[in-house]
This record gives sequence, structure tokens and C-alpha cells, in this order.
Amino acid sequence: MVGVLSGCAAVVLDWTIHAVKQLLGQGFHAFYDWQNLILPGIGMLLSLLLVRYVIRDNIGHGVTKALLAVSRNDSKIKPHNTWSSVLTSSITIGFGGSVGAEAPIVYTGAAIGSNLGRAFGLSYRHITLLLGCGAAGAVAGIFKAPLAGVLFTLEILLFNVSMQSLLPLLISTISATVVSYIFRGQTPIFACTLTPFSMGNIPFYIVLGVIGGFGSLYFMRTTLHLEDRIGKITNPYLRWAICASALGLLIFLFPPLYGEGYDSLGALLTGQEINLEGRSLLDFLLEYPWGVPVFFALIFFLKVIAMTATNAGGGVGGTFGPTLFVGAILGFVVARCFNLMGFAVPEQNFVLVGMAALMAGVMQAPMTAIFLIAEISGGYDLLIPLILTATVAFGTVRVFEKYSIYTKRIAQSGDLLTHDSDQAVLTLMRLDSLIRDKYPRIQIDATLREVVSVVSETDAAVMAVIDSEGRFQGMVDLSTARRVLLDPSTYDTCHVYNIMESAPDYIYAGEKMESVMAKFDRTDAWRLPVIDADHKYLGFISKSRLLTAYRKELKEIASED
Repeated sequence: MVGVLSGCAAVVLDWTIHAVKQLLGQGFHAFYDWQNLILPGIGMLLSLLLVRYVIRDNIGHGVTKALLAVSRNDSKIKPHNTWSSVLTSSITIGFGGSVGAEAPIVYTGAAIGSNLGRAFGLSYRHITLLLGCGAAGAVAGIFKAPLAGVLFTLEILLFNVSMQSLLPLLISTISATVVSYIFRGQTPIFACTLTPFSMGNIPFYIVLGVIGGFGSLYFMRTTLHLEDRIGKITNPYLRWAICASALGLLIFLFPPLYGEGYDSLGALLTGQEINLEGRSLLDFLLEYPWGVPVFFALIFFLKVIAMTATNAGGGVGGTFGPTLFVGAILGFVVARCFNLMGFAVPEQNFVLVGMAALMAGVMQAPMTAIFLIAEISGGYDLLIPLILTATVAFGTVRVFEKYSIYTKRIAQSGDLLTHDSDQAVLTLMRLDSLIRDKYPRIQIDATLREVVSVVSETDAAVMAVIDSEGRFQGMVDLSTARRVLLDPSTYDTCHVYNIMESAPDYIYAGEKMESVMAKFDRTDAWRLPVIDADHKYLGFISKSRLLTAYRKELKEIASED
């Protein structure tokens, strides 16, 4: 069911984007040279208004949102995400926004799986699996690539998948692919004119892999840096105006930046020269042999700016498609430079393999990159250079960057799930559920007689010492204070501040469980107090409760039932 619905969503998204493009192409044909200045901005504004006044939720960065849903929201995704990303991304891309449709459809598929799981009252583990099935089906449906859909989910989304869980993932991707075949045909997404693989070109593919690794690093870091800078503009309409102006100018000067850019990729993969005569003020560069790689190198560097401007300005789209686009452009530039230097390398092959290199580096998902590119192009004859280049690019970028473009921010916030079971369990555990407020509170200036009165009514092992405003000051360990408590002569002369102890450490409200566990390990304490930002006492967390919750969560994620 999830696979079929995800496949249908992918078909609807593809049709809608093409319908919007066709409608605008007919309506603005007389202004072809100038429409690129205004149409992308209009699409961004429409998406901004829809998100702000109709949807009223942040729906950008679809893959990252799906990852956060798994780690911090019990795999629950809001029902509107089953349609909102499709609607807004169709408008954004149809009007020329320089983003991809893949991340929004992944989020849509994940939302379909999540909401179906919740509708049937399934557990967190099964809802998570259905979320993964939806994401896998969405990738398979949009690309007509069932194996890539499964690998995408395994490498990027789901941190702990058993062999039994693999079966529903496969069923989902096959179902989505069949739906896509029915409505969109069985031909690969990209038609290619490829040259048989030659062993003599292996050194050139290695060079492409290294360059692809550094290109991936540029893509990731520039994207995140620009998002941070533009995000500081608090007025959404001022942010839209700035981003729309920048995007319109970039597309006007470099028409291949319009929309997903897949039309340009189709030309490069079939060995055709892209004709921009009369369409760009910089088309004169294409008249010179070295002007061609220079022009396309500029597109490579500027695509990141165009993509970020689209998303930051109110548009809705992903980085998946732009990654494939810049990978193809980089592969073409490298191949053309080699050929201009006197070598003879097949440019179409390098275009295709370049897509895998950037995808492996930016998403840090080499297996997905290898088989996705092979499936969407029918280029299994290039499996050796695909594997080699993707692996080299992945290894190169990992030297400098541990996380992918999807996981960088999540890792910084401590919410990232990984294949490390210990870290995954700690990420899934909730601090609020572990706090116990059963321990009695006593004022810091209370006498020992008051302490004895409280002790007679509780079986707790410690007491929290607070001041008049509820701020935590220390604690009384009843086992160590036993000698004083058994001496009635001190009941009226001894006060709490005479017998209290300082806490070995504090746990702060909202603190990550990995940090909490580290504090228990470092202090060897049996229980630690929890306080808020104002130092007010909230309760204690005991090591026994922590370990019980840890074991329960570990059993849940490792279960094969």
C-alpha cells in the first residue's frame, strides 16, 4: 500500500511540474529571453504564501525532516506532508526554481508511510519501517529505480534494518516502480549514448573522483554557509526579494540553471552541444574551445547559490536533483579539459560518472550513487568506473567532512541516529521520561527536627535542598546523615546546610542523553539532580532507571519480531 501510494505521489509530482512548465512556456513565449528574470521569483512567492498562510509549517529540507522525525518525534510526520511538499515544490520547480523534486517526494513518501502506520496503531519500530518504505518507494517512483530506493533508505534514513525488514522495503520499491512504469513508461529517466568502458581511462576516472570529492565539499559547505547567512534576514518578504532577484539574474545569465536542469543533462549525456545562442549574454564564451569548460564551470559554482536562494527565498525543493546536476556538469568540464589537453576520453561517460561522484560525496551514500546512476541511465556497462569514482569521491570528502549535507545540522544538535547501536539508543531516549520528582524537598535553613519529620513520611534515599525560590542548593544523603539524625540533642541547633552535600554534577533540562550518560560514567554517581536554566530543581535521575530505559530501548530497536 505504501509503495503504490508513494509511486502515485511521484507520478503526480512529475506530471504537475511538467504541466506548470508547459503552461508557462505557452503563456510567456514572446518574452522567452526575459522570463527567467521574473518567473522563478513568482514561483517562490506563491510557495512562500502557501506555506505561510495555508500550510503554516516548515516543510523545507525534506530528507533532513524525515531523519528528525525518526530520531526525535517517534517517526510521526504531520498528515499535511502527504500533499504539501508535492504542491509547493511543483510550483517552485515549474516556475524555474533551481532545486530538485526528489527531496520533497522523499518527505511525501515518508509521510505516507508514517501516517498509515499511525492509522493502524502500529509501534514506533513498525511506523519507522513504513516511513522508510515510503521514502524508498518515493525514490524508486521518481527515478524508476527500485534498487536505488532500497539503498537510499539503508544508507541515509534507517539506522538499524534487519534482513526481515528488507522484504517490505523491496516490496515497496517494486510497487512504486511498477506504478511509475504504468504512467510514465519503462524507458530510463536519462537517455545516454555511452562508450564502452576502457581500462586505459581508469586514471582519468580516479582524477574525476578526487575532484568530485572536493566539489562535494564545496557544495555542502557553501550551501550550509549561505543558508546561515540568508537565514539571518528575519523579514520573509525582504528575504524573498533578495533571493528572487539573485536567482532571476543567475538564470538569465546561465539558462541551464532554470528548474531542475535535466534538459541540459539530457543533451550532455547524448553528446550534444548545448546551444545558448541568443539566450544568454555570455553565450560568446561557447564560441571558444576553452570558453566551453569555463562557462560550465561557472554553472557548477553558481548552482549552489541558485539552489540556496530558491529554498531560502520561500521556494520548496531539495538538494538531491542539484547534486546530480552539478555532478554531471563537473564530469563534463573535467572530460572536456582532458580532451582539450590532447587526451581522448568519452565525455558522455564522464557526465554520467560525475553524477555518481557528487552524489557519493554530498550525500555520503556511495552505494545509492552507484546503483541509482546505473538504473536511471541503463549504464550498467560503466559499473566499474561508477564504483571506482564514487568510492574515491566518498573517501576524499570523508577526510574533511564526517557528515553528509542531510546529517550535518542534525549531528550538531545531537539528534542524529547512526548505525552505532549505543549512540542510536541514547538519541532515541527521552530525558523528560526519566526524571523522578518523588524525592522530598527541604529548605536550606530548615532544622534537623524538620528533616526528621519529612524522613518519617518517605522511603526516599535522598532529599533535595532548595532555597526560597526553588533553586537547587544541594542534597541530603540519608544514609550518610544517619548518625546525625539519630542524635535528638541536635534537632533544634543543627540545620540542613550543616549536613547537606553538593551534587557530583548537574543534568540540565533538554540535555542530550549521550551527555547525561557521560556524566554518570565520570562521577560514578547513583543519582543526579535535574535543573532548568534558572537552576530550579526539577527532580532526580537514577542510574537504575537510566539503565532500565536503555535496555528497553535497545531491545525495541534490535527486535526481529
